[in-house]
Amino acid sequence: MILYELTPVKMSDKPDLAEVSNFDKTKLKKTETQEKNPLPTKETIEQEKQATA
Repeated sequence: MILYELTPVKMSDKPDLAEVSNFDKTKLKKTETQEKNPLPTKETIEQEKQATA
């Protein structure tokens, strides 16, 4: 029977930020943000209140 001494692998408390600091922002593409489900306006809310009353 062979026993191996296992050393626990420590994870650092702080993540490795080397890749983040070397990241090239110029390679990102420009995108247009569009809301898929915008919140209703005050007028819309009032119309719904009147319709249900």
